[in-house]
Amino acid sequence: MAPIFCCTQISPFRPTRTDHDAKFQTLLTWAKEADTTTEPDADVLDLLENQSAFVIQIVRQVNYGPLEFKRYFTPSKDGSGFVELTEKALIDANFQKLNSYKNYRCSSHDKFFEFNLYQKDPVNKHHWRANIARPATEIDL
Repeated sequence: MAPIFCCTQISPFRPTRTDHDAKFQTLLTWAKEADTTTEPDADVLDLLENQSAFVIQIVRQVNYGPLEFKRYFTPSKDGSGFVELTEKALIDANFQKLNSYKNYRCSSHDKFFEFNLYQKDPVNKHHWRANIARPATEIDL
């Protein structure tokens, strides 16, 4: 996988304060410094079930252009950074997208970055319904 950011010169785009700013800032700092070129970890379902309280999706696209990627990160067990996971692992762990996000851009490379926050859905698994995060094809009737 490619690095998350094109360079270290990204800046907030229309900054707003949220209750989750610390989570976004922690991932932003880590992503600028870390080697994020590794493949997603397929064995993170246990991490999501027992350890992690949130996941952050990063969407990178050319400004007013095509998407380049969507990647998902959750805090590691030791708290030293983040672990990449697949969208399927996020769905299997029953995480839902919250209305909390941050936008960044790189003017020199004409890139746009959107950070979206996901948290575990508190709904009883017995009452799962078809929605964007849990497609109807995966519900066993």
